[in-house]
Amino acid sequence: MAKKVALINMKGGVGKSTLTVNLAWFFALRPDCKRVLVVDLDPQFNAGQYMLGPNEYRRVLQSGKRTIWDIFERGTRHPQAPRATFAVSDVIHNRATIRPEGARLDVILSRLELAFSLKMPYQQKERQLAEVISSVEEEYDLILIDCAPTESILTTAAYLASDYLLVPVKPEYLSAIGLPLLVQSMTDFHAAYPGQRLQLAGIVFNAITEYSPEEMLAKADVRGVAQQHGWHVFDAEVTYSRSYPKSARLGVSIYSTPNAQRKQKRRFGAFAHEFARRIGL
Repeated sequence: MAKKVALINMKGGVGKSTLTVNLAWFFALRPDCKRVLVVDLDPQFNAGQYMLGPNEYRRVLQSGKRTIWDIFERGTRHPQAPRATFAVSDVIHNRATIRPEGARLDVILSRLELAFSLKMPYQQKERQLAEVISSVEEEYDLILIDCAPTESILTTAAYLASDYLLVPVKPEYLSAIGLPLLVQSMTDFHAAYPGQRLQLAGIVFNAITEYSPEEMLAKADVRGVAQQHGWHVFDAEVTYSRSYPKSARLGVSIYSTPNAQRKQKRRFGAFAHEFARRIGL
């Protein structure tokens, strides 16, 4: 069974998509190659564009490839319409297959129209993603869900489909502002779905620049909130590098980005290994 992890923070701009995509590539390319699925659950579709590169992303959507929108909207434009018939494989796009090891990296793409899904509720809509994930999770070792930075039915869908939450935090002024909202979100979820097992794997400081003392103060604020709620804070931290936006433009990981510094790759790898130990991957 796959380890299912949702990357979430109720504050935007913390680098969730960057972390999601590079974790996916790291585990797909490591010596014991993993089978990884990325689910882009954000209407801004950053993870999908990062995975494929902007041009390939547009080409795939223009080809008629089904997306996360089809999962929630049953392949139709109206909630009352009969469910359209399509296989789960129709929404999964293969980004890379690593041979002969048999590992692969797949993605379920998002699109801007996913925002309309929030306007058209119907009963049990939030369970659609979990049903799809359940039907394919034996085919993967790791499933990463890149969430939108706002509380909505998409958040509930991510919770229902996940075993763990990973919370990236950018250590800057007001860095802890989204954490109380996340506390309330998880509390409400467990009250509404008492049978669900959802654990917080931890908080990772992302895109750090080592600008002191500002970052030290921000980290202290975050650690204070984490200690209050018994949350784990990862020892390894992910540093900012201009190679990350460059890799997004190219549609590759930092490990394949020309001129990316070895130091940045090592630091990301240190976090990825700690993350794997934390979730038992």
